[in-house]
Amino acid sequence: MIRSQFAPIVLGAFLVLGLGGSAQAQQPPAKCGPDHAILYKRAVKLLDNAEKKLTGGYTAEAKSQAKEANSLFTILQKECGPQQAERALTDREIHQEAINQKLAADELAQAERLIKSAEEKQQKAAKIETTQPDLYLKYQREAKAEFEQAHKRSIKSGIYALRNQQMVFSWLGR
Repeated sequence: MIRSQFAPIVLGAFLVLGLGGSAQAQQPPAKCGPDHAILYKRAVKLLDNAEKKLTGGYTAEAKSQAKEANSLFTILQKECGPQQAERALTDREIHQEAINQKLAADELAQAERLIKSAEEKQQKAAKIETTQPDLYLKYQREAKAEFEQAHKRSIKSGIYALRNQQMVFSWLGR
């Protein structure tokens, strides 16, 4: 039951990780201007705030801000993708992109492990609910904590993926 709440998060993180060149090749050329620079700066600010909120324990706010930043980067991808495709990434940017992708994948893998562990604890708890109420409560608390940690890690994964979008479109902020 709780796992169903995390499936869209994990799927969303994969979608964010998958944002790349496919949209670039399909869009007609467009000029990116001051309006796009404003969108970029807003997306970066949202992403920075999402990271701060997540660190501060405000998971719902962090998720909301990361989601909004993703929407803005998606707009930039659609409207500025052709111009971005003309700009080659520097060696430093390519290296940073690989680091961010690895960090995002690691966070997502850890989130999936936590979900699996939490589900196992819920199953154990269900088996002993009537016979060992103290142990039942312990397993339930541990499962809840692991689900919450998995949620945070999936959001963190999305933030790492969005940091690549920030880097790719950094020319708009200059």
